[in-house]
Parts: sequence; C-alpha cells; structure tokens
Amino acid sequence: MRIVFMGSAELAVPSLQAILDSRDVDLVGVVSQPDRPAGRKRQPTPCPLKAFAEKNELSVMTPDKIGNPESVKALATLQPDLFVVVAYGQYIPARVIDLAPHEAINVHPSLLPKYRGSAPIQWAIANGDAMTGVSIIAVAKKMDAGDILRQETYPIASDDTSQSLHNKLALLGAELLLEAIDDICAGTVSRTAQDEAHVVEIRKLAKADGEIDWAQPAATIRNRIRAFDPWPGSTCKLPNGEVLKVWRAECVDGEGLPGELLDDQLLVATGGGALRLSEIQPSGKKRMPAASFLNGHPVPAGSRLG
Repeated sequence: MRIVFMGSAELAVPSLQAILDSRDVDLVGVVSQPDRPAGRKRQPTPCPLKAFAEKNELSVMTPDKIGNPESVKALATLQPDLFVVVAYGQYIPARVIDLAPHEAINVHPSLLPKYRGSAPIQWAIANGDAMTGVSIIAVAKKMDAGDILRQETYPIASDDTSQSLHNKLALLGAELLLEAIDDICAGTVSRTAQDEAHVVEIRKLAKADGEIDWAQPAATIRNRIRAFDPWPGSTCKLPNGEVLKVWRAECVDGEGLPGELLDDQLLVATGGGALRLSEIQPSGKKRMPAASFLNGHPVPAGSRLG
C-alpha cells in the first residue's frame, strides 16, 4: 500500500510515526503546510508535522494550494494507493483524491457526526461531555461528512485540558488509522454513512472565547478553563484592572454576586456556585499557584473580578 500522508498540526505526528513504524505500508510522500511567521520576531517556522518529518529525514511538499496543477502533477508521480489526512488544514479537491485508487481517509478527534469542524477537542470539554473519541472517515466533498470506517469512544477525565486530551486522542487516532489501513488492504473495510439528523457543527476558537463570564455557572466556567488551555487561555480582570489568566480552578459551594471574592484566597462567586482559583498567571508573569501570587498581591474579600 503506497501512502501519501497529509498533515500539519501536532495531532498528525503520532499517526505519521505509526505509518513509519508499520511494515505493511510504504510511505511515498509527505505533504504539509508552508512555513509561517511565529514568535515575537515572526520568523518563518515549520509546523509541527513538517518539523517532525524533516527530523526523520523525510522529503516534504509544502504547496500553498494542494489543488494547483503543479501539486497535482507532483502527487501523480508518487503513484499513491491511498491518501492519509490528519489535521492538514487545506481543502483537498476531488482531482487530488482521485489520484489514489483507494482515495483518502481522515483521522478526526470526535465521535462524528458530533463536532464537525475545527476544535472538536476543545468544544467537547467546554460543553461538559463525559465521552469523546476518534473517527476514521473517508474524505468527502463536505468537510468531515464522509463515511465512517472506524470509530472508538474515549472518556474525558475530570482534569483533562484540551492539551492532555489532544495527546491521548492523537495516540488513539494513530492506532485506529493502522486498523483502517489494514481493513482497506484486506478488502474488509466497512463504511457507515453519518446520520445527518445528529450532526453538530462547531466553529473555530476565537480569542474572545477565553474571556471569563462570571455569570455562568461554576461548572461551565471550569470546563471552559480546561478547554481553552493552552489557547486562548481564560482571562479576567483583577480589581485594579490588570489582566489575570486562570489555568486551574475547582468548583466549591458559595454564593454571591458574579465575580465577587468570597474570601481573600481567590474564592470567586459565579452564576451558580463558586470557583476556587488554584493556578493563575498575572500579566507579564509565569504560571504560578494562586497562593504564591497572593503572598505579594493580596486581593481582599468583597472586591470583584471583571
């Protein structure tokens, strides 16, 4: 099985590693995104998948548009049997998919048809889901709407952040991917159409999603803090107006006006219950335990967070 792998984000790295480790497939090409400006100096920087591929001395194609004539011609010379797509970030037109007899399959970190679109891991945590999973699907014209080839559920731990859950699902996705490839090779692949009546579409995260609304229930705020770690982070304002990032909080009993501090240890009233802030990041500082911050920056009970 001659495979061309397409990916860019960190989620794709374990899947590419699994293919490299497999003796049953032949990796004939890797496609990723062009370098993008990053960091304070905005230096051109490779995406995680490209950096991993180059570290393993793999040649990487980085077209601005995968469907342009030059890209299609270059892919055709690789004579792929199958395209594997994991967090690639570009729309793949039919003229590319049709180059491979087995077309293309995609690793998606949700239980499709729930959470079609970007940021499925974050929204599963933000919405308080107890379970998520990984779906291996056929790449279709409509995003994330292809037939399901393999699917497995995975529990969301109460302390999972989007990063920790991402890492777990990336490994699960790599395992399922190899199983799906084995099915294709053996001619035993099973395809199940997605139930359009149960589709949940999600949107891309925005920086504004990280602004804490203390009028929401404590459990909802805590879920969002976990979901938006590491990006965009969850922010509020101290009584003096300075921005404070909140990285960890626990739900506790308590009542008061939303945002009101119920003690001098960052116990904050919400629209339902209260939150004890345990790990925070003052503006211009590193992440730290709340107790460390309070040693030099007391925040009295009765004041309010914005």
